[in-house]
Amino acid sequence: MKLVVAITGASGVSYSVSLLKALKKAGVETHLIVSEWAEKLFEEETDISVAEVKALASKTYGYREMDAAISSSSFLVDGMIVIPASVKTVSDIANASTGNLISRSADNMLKTGKKLVVCVRETPLSAPCLKNMHNLALYGAIVMPLSPGFYHKPKTIKDLEAFITGKVLDAFEIKNENFKRWG
Repeated sequence: MKLVVAITGASGVSYSVSLLKALKKAGVETHLIVSEWAEKLFEEETDISVAEVKALASKTYGYREMDAAISSSSFLVDGMIVIPASVKTVSDIANASTGNLISRSADNMLKTGKKLVVCVRETPLSAPCLKNMHNLALYGAIVMPLSPGFYHKPKTIKDLEAFITGKVLDAFEIKNENFKRWG
């Protein structure tokens, strides 16, 4: 399996680290894009350097690298995950504003019918953002707010991240035991 993973400037960048580690463990080839704001959030929110995050991916691209292979719909890939997704990125994708590699790659997923999982982290959500998320769902994307469940009785933040990571892996039918399932 080959997936594009994009990290945007919404709070919660540690979710992406958990996901990249899980994808690497599962043997998934990952093509990573990190926005400029996401790079700043790694400094603010974590003890992980951007270089360490990029090392978890099979291949990395610059946010403005519009000549990258993944900018073309002819690039063969199984899908894409945007985690965390800022409301700006949600808007860009929902409105086909393809001025950066993240929104361009996401647009490729929509126009080729590939799976696109958009993990929105922000709260509260305005009516225009809700409309954009609604439109993404209509266009075929899976909108997955970063809202973990609590029925598995999480004890740490890592437990909450593992729940979300497991749900994203489930969306791509990647076997995992990241969280205790209901029932």
